[in-house]
Amino acid sequence: MADKELFVQGNEACALGALAAGCTFFAGYPITPSTEIAEVMSKKLPEIGGHFNQMEDEIAAVGAIIGASWAGQKVVTATSGPGISLMQENIGYAVMTETPIVIINMQRGSPSTGQPTRSAQADMMQTKWGSHGDYETIALAPSSVQECFDFTVKAFNLAEKYRCPVFVMADEIVGHMREKITIPEKVEIVPRQMPEKSENYLPFDAPENGTAPMPSFGQGYNIHVTGLTHDKRGYPSTDDEETHQELVTRLCDKITKNTNEITSIDSKFLEDAETIVLSYGIPSRSALTAVKEAREQGLKVGYIKLGVVWPFPIDTLLDLTKDAKRIIVPELNLGQVYLEVDRVLGKHAKVELLSKIGGALHTPQEILDKIMEE
Repeated sequence: MADKELFVQGNEACALGALAAGCTFFAGYPITPSTEIAEVMSKKLPEIGGHFNQMEDEIAAVGAIIGASWAGQKVVTATSGPGISLMQENIGYAVMTETPIVIINMQRGSPSTGQPTRSAQADMMQTKWGSHGDYETIALAPSSVQECFDFTVKAFNLAEKYRCPVFVMADEIVGHMREKITIPEKVEIVPRQMPEKSENYLPFDAPENGTAPMPSFGQGYNIHVTGLTHDKRGYPSTDDEETHQELVTRLCDKITKNTNEITSIDSKFLEDAETIVLSYGIPSRSALTAVKEAREQGLKVGYIKLGVVWPFPIDTLLDLTKDAKRIIVPELNLGQVYLEVDRVLGKHAKVELLSKIGGALHTPQEILDKIMEE
């Protein structure tokens, strides 16, 4: 069987990526601009013996995929900003219980119901800080329909490897544009790691890499799963300071200490760059065009695109931008990831925000104009 070429929407590509990654369970609630994902999954999952569930709301949807994940399924939900807000408590529960889930967020204008049919990158900080407490998640930001497929597959693999919620942070523009994609004959899939049975099995006794194998309910393991602070058996231990310190630190460290392995960065023209345009998601397309036009005019401009935004690749960016004097960050918000860029790189370079809200994408000329500013 050869590679397959299709001409599809970004939303459809996300659904196809989930299926290629081995997803067998979807629960969600229709919401613009992500609904086509649910539509594709409602048709395709029954064909392979999977399960599609339209829930009463997004709170129930994320609860359902958490339960299905513990039942041994690879799971996904799809939503947009208002739905992400409703999911936050259960996202924290998934972190605390180390439950692998994938959440696709087709971002739209906000706050509140905002602009359901227009694009934004409005939920980037919500993805990192939306639930309460200290925790880490992984967030990927596709800029093309092909990346909608590829990054969704990667999201499933990362969720399984690190046992945590993983977000595909796309947006209305990439979700609804149509492009040719290639579905490879063989897709790399990370299988769920099952523990070895033993009388003294401890379900949350993690090895050095911070992530323990995950059994499924009904397979004969003695498992207690709780959102409370728990010991290695999974039993509540809410008054023990040392247990809480060890648990929460490990949940964060298993992501942050593997940042260099998780991260994905595309960079061009950095060898002489004095100005760098650093972008993620859909603005990266205009950014690359603007950078190429600037270089044709003799300007020393470079390009960096973050494929993975969280965890933030601090060490890699410090190395890539060490000779830069100026960093421009185009975002479809009033400055979210920009704040992190400034925190990390602002000590050696001037970091400037080029924000845009209202639903339209930055044009290459707008970014070029910013590059040309003194």
